[in-house]
Amino acid sequence: MDQNRLSLLALHFIPGIGNQLIRQLISYCGSAERVFKTPRGKLMKIPGIGAVTADSIRLGKPFSDAEKEMQRAQKEDVTLAFFTDKNYPSRLKQIADAPSLLYCKGNINFETSKTIGIVGTRMATPYGKKLVEELMLDLAPHEPLIVSGLAYGIDIVAHRQALKNNMATVGVMGSGIDVMYPASHTETSTKMLKHGGLVTENPFGTRPDAHNFPARNRIIAGLSDALIVIEAAEKGGALITAEIANSYNKDVFAFPGNIGQRFSEGCNALIRSNKANLLTSVKDLEYIMNWSVGTQPEKKKMFFDADAYSADEQEVIKVLLENNRQLAIDDIGWRTGIAIGRLASVLLGLEFKNVLAPLPGKVYKLLE
Repeated sequence: MDQNRLSLLALHFIPGIGNQLIRQLISYCGSAERVFKTPRGKLMKIPGIGAVTADSIRLGKPFSDAEKEMQRAQKEDVTLAFFTDKNYPSRLKQIADAPSLLYCKGNINFETSKTIGIVGTRMATPYGKKLVEELMLDLAPHEPLIVSGLAYGIDIVAHRQALKNNMATVGVMGSGIDVMYPASHTETSTKMLKHGGLVTENPFGTRPDAHNFPARNRIIAGLSDALIVIEAAEKGGALITAEIANSYNKDVFAFPGNIGQRFSEGCNALIRSNKANLLTSVKDLEYIMNWSVGTQPEKKKMFFDADAYSADEQEVIKVLLENNRQLAIDDIGWRTGIAIGRLASVLLGLEFKNVLAPLPGKVYKLLE
């Protein structure tokens, strides 16, 4: 069993440690395995780590839970995708509060050229269902990955229509990957495993508690190039997802609805407040996203002579290129796996070579 992967998983079973602290620990220690070998005193010097957390890390009790979790994942054909893995979705790596671990099941290609999130009310009307059906039919030539939340209403209609039109679709769950909620969607989720799949950040056995769903919504937003809201009340999960998508600088779209209708209020408000583009057909989406059938996104190229830089320097340059050319030092450390102490020296060397420049807040930016 890979000790570093086991250590990564064990970090998730330490009480009080979330995604941000896991990143912080790995950034300062260099790897998950080294976190558990770091003396208590040094752990407590890491921002956010107190005496209780340091003691929990040093005791190493989470390893038994991690071993059981890893064995269960292997038994149930579930892939554990850590933030540092190559198979972790590149779109999620670009958001600050990305999950440090994903449980994935099925046949999922996260790196499709176009990914579209679909969200909406759980109380879908015939109007909303018809919009989904027509939208999916028109989207099919683009061959996008359709992402939604497996909930009642618009979500499940989107998944089913995607399958009907031979599009891959991923359901982001607010529970453990072994806990289907609602249970009535089990048949659809089973079909999705062949052409898409299921994703969650929650460990096996996690119940679909209310607080899990706002967190689930950020994954839907983060995975999407474009987020489409189809019917939403004045308040609800769909609007929360739209707000999150806007904070990630994602393109948000909404179908308008009849004035005075409850499940049109949310969409109309998004459009009125310029928080969503007006969507009347796929042509609006194609125009704003600059999409045409068969188009592929531009690949980011390494415009540097690799031979002129060390392996660590190349890794830093690569990570910056993949993340809008600038990142905070902790994020660079997390994404590259280079310990903070060594990373500071690498960044200084690149600064002397006029490759990057420091910005306020310990942020580093690649120079043109």
